[in-house]
Amino acid sequence: MKRRNLLRGALAAGLTAPALAALTAARTDVDQALSPDVPQDLADLEAAAESYGYGYHGQAPTRVLADLVTDFTALRPLLTVPQPAPVRARLCRTAGQMAGMTAIVLHDLGSRRESRAWFGTAARAAAESGDGQLHAWVLAREAMVPLNYGAPRAAANLADRARLAAGTRPTAAAVLAAAVAARSYALNHQSEQARAALTAADALMARLPESERSDTWLTYGEQKHHVHLSHAFTTLGDTRRARESQQRALELSAPTSTMTRTLLNIDAAACSRHDGDTEQACRRTVDALTGLPDGYRTGLVRRRALDLYEAIPAQHHRERAVRELRDVVAG
Repeated sequence: MKRRNLLRGALAAGLTAPALAALTAARTDVDQALSPDVPQDLADLEAAAESYGYGYHGQAPTRVLADLVTDFTALRPLLTVPQPAPVRARLCRTAGQMAGMTAIVLHDLGSRRESRAWFGTAARAAAESGDGQLHAWVLAREAMVPLNYGAPRAAANLADRARLAAGTRPTAAAVLAAAVAARSYALNHQSEQARAALTAADALMARLPESERSDTWLTYGEQKHHVHLSHAFTTLGDTRRARESQQRALELSAPTSTMTRTLLNIDAAACSRHDGDTEQACRRTVDALTGLPDGYRTGLVRRRALDLYEAIPAQHHRERAVRELRDVVAG
């Protein structure tokens, strides 16, 4: 409880230097223990990892981050005591899941460097666990860092590695990897490859077992699929199919899915821009941003809005709606 409160206090002001130092210390404690011939024991931590997989549920990302990292540090003592190999594999799998979800939150908050470091720890834990699908999931989720922050070629390379690791079976990691690859190719102006990856993602999704279709960070449900399709088709300029996926994703998104719903609304605004209505695009994006709680108006959401603004031709930059968008993004 004391560690949790300390982390919450450190993160209350955002991802400041002391807060990042606390996160690094927590990650390093477990990371250093992830070596051969180390241990574990677990049920409560596995249940905690499953619970975190359901996302923010309306909570501020920094609060979820503090709780996640607190439970993650509880893995260290289990890793430093000899355990039977099957138990250790389960513990490393839980460590990989928790480190990966911590990286997701840091990505959403805009802390790219820290997110990549946590994905590195997640990959080590996944490799030690022997769970190839978890390793593929980590690579696919890590690909979303460069994907969402301006490096689509690096994202495509990671997504391709994830697809190779996942194999051809219909798994959550395999569908995710194909969908992320499609988005990366689209941003890299490789439309033919993007559409081929989208076809592959749809085919895998059609065969995905029900056990892997729940709406969590660790699985891959219909809602998540349409979120990825929305961004891919929006980037490709296929606004009809993008809007179809946006509508379906919004229908499937809970009211508490604040970040997801906002990103879908920004995709819809980008579709308006593609269709030539710059004013509507800007107004929809401003409405999406100003309707957010303070804890969400940063990181990934701000980046996506900034991408839309930067895609608007310079001759429109003096228009009132464009200036309002610029001011909101800058603020």
